[in-house]
Amino acid sequence: MSAPSRFGAALLLILCLPAGAADNVPMHAQFLPPDDLSLRQEEPEMQQLIQITEYAVVLGSQRQSNQQPIPITSPTLVRLKGKPLSKGADVRQVVIQFDGEGKSLKKPSYDPQTRILSLNYPMAQYAAVVDLLRNGPVYCQFLSYPNGHVWADLHSGAVRPR
Repeated sequence: MSAPSRFGAALLLILCLPAGAADNVPMHAQFLPPDDLSLRQEEPEMQQLIQITEYAVVLGSQRQSNQQPIPITSPTLVRLKGKPLSKGADVRQVVIQFDGEGKSLKKPSYDPQTRILSLNYPMAQYAAVVDLLRNGPVYCQFLSYPNGHVWADLHSGAVRPR
């Protein structure tokens, strides 16, 4: 199919949609995986979309108590800041925590009081996250649905191969 034909088909599809249907699609929906389990059929209750403008890596070391043997942990996290892009978005910061064990990660969450979006990744993803941040533009999105399903991701913008 030629480019003008594809454009015409896309335009026809948009014009055939019910009024406002195109507005119900979340921004950056093209970065969502296929919805094989039909978890995202309803309109999202909330979308937080932020374009990342700065980040900081934190490698911690802590002793949480005086217990024996001495439990020392070394949390690794990345703090992201940027500008909100989606309608009604008020996210101020994204905190990505990396779990060394990676067995069962906490689900993504957004705290409206602090305006912090929390993501959890296995430690094996650390290099990929930092590489993504170094080669921007980078966006972070969080979607929550009425059925309890949540989706969060960190993704690049459109990048042309070199």
